[in-house]
Amino acid sequence: MADVQVTCINKQPRNDPYEGITHLGGATWHWTRQQVIDSIEAKTNTFYTLVGNNRGNIGVVNGPNGKYLRTYADGKWNDNLLALPECPRR
Repeated sequence: MADVQVTCINKQPRNDPYEGITHLGGATWHWTRQQVIDSIEAKTNTFYTLVGNNRGNIGVVNGPNGKYLRTYADGKWNDNLLALPECPRR
């Protein structure tokens, strides 16, 4: 199992009221949100963000509109994935 750092995201167009994440990426990879969810659930990879020296582990959450990704840091779930920069389009 690899422990993979997420450094960027892509979101749906700005006019979308949910501003959902469509892709996540790092230095050498770019996956769909569903690929990351599947990988976490299959326990083939773990994913995290790193801001300064603060690590936020990424987990799968069941929401009213289906599964989505959130970070867990300092003992609570938060939305800091949305604060990551946009990934270059590949």
